[in-house]
Amino acid sequence: MHETLSAMMAGRVFLFCKLEFVSPVCAKYGLTRIELDILLFLANNTRYDTATDIVEVRFLAKSQVSAAIKNLEARGCLRREYQLENRKTAHLRLCDPAQPMIAAGRSAQEQFGAALLDGFTPEELEHMQRSMERIRKNVEKYLEDKNNDNVD
Repeated sequence: MHETLSAMMAGRVFLFCKLEFVSPVCAKYGLTRIELDILLFLANNTRYDTATDIVEVRFLAKSQVSAAIKNLEARGCLRREYQLENRKTAHLRLCDPAQPMIAAGRSAQEQFGAALLDGFTPEELEHMQRSMERIRKNVEKYLEDKNNDNVD
């Protein structure tokens, strides 16, 4: 149980530290954290470009994503495009007014990453990367096994 509590506290500290870096960007541009998160998600992950992608990959509430997209559209930061073969799915496109926000957000992400990994050797970083990949695979296997159990 101690390990679980320790991991939860580490997660909270991690989130608090991240907020220290992104909050000034949000304040400067009058963005909410979720709005900045959406802009950065779309800029950093070009293969994901729908509201559903954002909800599923970032584990954000559908209502919050919808409201944030609406605000970003109103500010001219995003626009929706529909493809001929599927007029129901809106593909989100970043617009020019979002570029300074994205640049500032990426800079904050880089500063956060540098602070987070300060003092680690290349070998330690490699070990951490391998461990995180192993954890990711374990989670995927668990979810796959759980889904297979529910099919029966």
